[in-house]
Parts: sequence; structure tokens; C-alpha cells
Amino acid sequence: ALGSLAPEAVFAATKDSLKNDSDFDSFARSFMYHIPTRLYFGFGELDNLGKYRLPGKKACVVISGGGAMRRYGYLARTEKQLDQAGVQHVLYDKVFPNPTLNQVMGGIDFAKKNGCDFILGLGGGSTMDSAKAIAFGCTNPGNLWDYSSSMTGGNKERVADPLPIVCITTTAGTGSEIDPWGVITKEQTNEKSGFFSGESMYPVLSIVDPGLTFTVPQDYTAYQGMDAFFHASESVINTKNSQMGEMYALLAITLVAKYLPRAVKNGKDRQARSFVSLANTLAGYYMRCTSAHSLEHAMGGFHPKLPHGAGLIMLAHAYYAFFADRKACEGQMVKMAKAMGMPDARTGQDFIRALDSLLAQCGVSHLRMSDYGITKDELSRYPAIARKIGGGDISADPLQLSDADFLSIYQKSFR
Repeated sequence: ALGSLAPEAVFAATKDSLKNDSDFDSFARSFMYHIPTRLYFGFGELDNLGKYRLPGKKACVVISGGGAMRRYGYLARTEKQLDQAGVQHVLYDKVFPNPTLNQVMGGIDFAKKNGCDFILGLGGGSTMDSAKAIAFGCTNPGNLWDYSSSMTGGNKERVADPLPIVCITTTAGTGSEIDPWGVITKEQTNEKSGFFSGESMYPVLSIVDPGLTFTVPQDYTAYQGMDAFFHASESVINTKNSQMGEMYALLAITLVAKYLPRAVKNGKDRQARSFVSLANTLAGYYMRCTSAHSLEHAMGGFHPKLPHGAGLIMLAHAYYAFFADRKACEGQMVKMAKAMGMPDARTGQDFIRALDSLLAQCGVSHLRMSDYGITKDELSRYPAIARKIGGGDISADPLQLSDADFLSIYQKSFR
């Protein structure tokens, strides 16, 4: 089915990149590609967990404290599979959206005291990110932030690989099930920063069961799906991306544009849920974030109730229009517009129109920073923070943005 769904526009966009010999150097960059995660995708895959090769004998199962994993039976199904596999397990349920350093340190102490030899994250991005950080902290002494490269991080080198990590995603947005990153907030300094420790942070096994996303509410379906979209769109405009990343990203963009509005409208639409889940994972396979993620992390560090995807949506029009207005990445934006169903796209402004239309179809054009407590006066402190916390690779932007440029994007986005 995927072969027939992959639109001609995606392949046409790739072909367009090689019309001139002079385009070759920018398209055929050197890259290294290695994903050490065994990924199982499909409806009902959660109920096969016990059949797969699990990486230990005692799991620390990490879930959110919101109750959804219990309420919808996902925790019980996971525990049943672990029991059938003869794997002992204990439960850490102290994770909340935009997970904090204190929550993660609590999970590290819990897993150590219970003698766990692997960590299983069941839930959305916050849960999976926390599972990765807990796995790291179980084998590396001291405070997790000693190893962070954020503003107040210690930048220490790890002394050991983390415990093995298993991820079961119940959302479609973050790509955490297939990438080596975690995002943690140090609440004392309001730093929301990416946490990374090389290849060893990849999950050893991940399950993407689109049926688990049926229970995600409409608004969060849109926030999470657009997060996946922005992972892909940032990868396409990223000046350090490669043809491998572009291939995954353009198909992810196509699938989100076509199926996310349907998933938002009808959460039980199996085809829509399946392809949005696939888009999420595809975007995570070769994620190359730019400064857009840094801009959102700066806001989210001070306002932890702001959903990550919602923050990205608020910034999206002004952020991408900044580059389109300056014709900074016309070719890449045209590719994305074509992948979104505009075969006659000619300029970056076509991508802006396609993006605005997608946000409207998903019912998220109305989002306002002020609804989450963000004030216009505080925007001026964010540019310097965004530059230091490591949400995305600022050096890979199509143009190098100044703090004044960042502030302008915040101000144009504010409502």
C-alpha cells in the first residue's frame, strides 16, 4: 500500500534537485546512517511484545501520572506481555508533560533501588524521553544535568552506556521511539533542552501500534501530528541535511498533509491514524531540527503547560515566512509545497499558503501564546535563551538569524 501512496510529487521533487549538474554537491552530501532500533509497526503490535527479544529480566515501566495508560488498558496489556515473557517489572508513574529534571532523578533512584536492568517507556514523547534519561542516569553517577550541554549543564562525558531502552508510543508526533534524543526541563533555571548521548540512547526495541493513538483527543492529535510535520520540514530546509533525510522528510510531509486533518476530524479513522503514525516515525528516522525547535523550547521552559506541538504551531507562519520573504530556501520550500499537493508550486510563498491551509484544516490556526500565560513583555528574554539551550541546530538555518530576527518572529507570532 505504501508504494501506491508515495505520491509522484515526492519523487518529482527529488528529481528536480538534480536538473543541473551544479546542484549535485548540495544534494549528494556525505552522511552516516545507522538506526540500531528494532521497530515493529502495525495494529495490534503491543500484544506481540512478549514474543520479541526483550533486553533484560526486570523492567522499570515508565508512564505518565495522568492516568491514561491505566484508563485505556495500555498498561495492563503491557504488563500482561511482560508476564508472559517471564520479565519482572515495577512501575514509575511520576512523569508529566514537559518532564522535569526532578521527575527524572526520582525515576533514576526508583529504578536503581528496584534493581531494574532495562527501562520501558509507555506513552507519548514526554514518557519516552524520560525513559531514555532514566536509563542514562542508572549507569552514570551524579546528577543528570552534569552531562547536559545546555546553559548550566556540566558537559561531562558519560562513563557508561545507558541501560537498554524499550519504547511503546501511544501518540504520533515526537519520533522518540526511533531517535536518540530526550528533552528534559531543569525547573530551577527554566531550561528545556535536548539531552543526547550518542548511539547508545537509541531504543533497542520500539513498537508503533497505530491503534493506541485512537484515544488521543482532537487537539493533541493536531499538536502531535504537526510536531512530526515540523521535524520533517525543518529537516528539508536544514542546510546540513542529506538526500536520505530529504527522502524520509518529504514523504512524512505528504502523509501528514493528507491524513492529519482526517485523523483530527475522526480519531477512529484507521487509515488516517496509521499513516500519521507512519509519518511520525519517518520524520524521526532522520530528524534534523533547526532553530524553530530552539525558539519553542525557550517558551516551553518557562511555561511547562504549553504543549510542544502547540508552541511550534504558534511560531510556524512567522518562522517559515521569514525565510520565504527573503527567498532563502526557495527550492526546498517548493519541494515541500509539491509534496503537500501543490504540483504547480513555484516559490516559497506557495509553501506558506499550503502550511496555513493545513493548520486551518486541523483547527489550530487560532492558537494564542497568551492563552498559556505568555506575555508580550517576556518575549525579549527568549532569543538569548533559544541560542544556548540546544533545541535545534541554529547553525544549519537557511540564513543565520540574529537575536533581533528571533525576537521579530516571536513578536509576529504573539496573540
